[in-house]
Amino acid sequence: MKTKIYHNPRCSKSRQTLQLLNEKDVETEIIEYLNTPPDFETLEKILQGLNMEPRDLMRKGQDEYKALNLSDESLSRNELINAMIENPILIERPIVITSKGVAIGRPIENVEKILSE
Repeated sequence: MKTKIYHNPRCSKSRQTLQLLNEKDVETEIIEYLNTPPDFETLEKILQGLNMEPRDLMRKGQDEYKALNLSDESLSRNELINAMIENPILIERPIVITSKGVAIGRPIENVEKILSE
């Protein structure tokens, strides 16, 4: 099963999730999303796979979230997605994509579910 992880090596949850994938011998494409942010289409697919709205995938505690006033309800879906592309630190992590689904590794059990189904 080919798997992708949107990974931040500085994040303990992201490292734990990558370790889980390695322990289960899952062939994994590692995307350090801070260096290579997902494009608009990819973020749309991730959101659909997670059944989330853009704001739900954002790290609301980040300074960028406040500085860009992303809590403003008048912002469109496209504006919120573009904010994540321009400021990938806003994207919740880690995100794992398998042929069986998409999950955020918080908690790590979310990822285990899409590996074992």
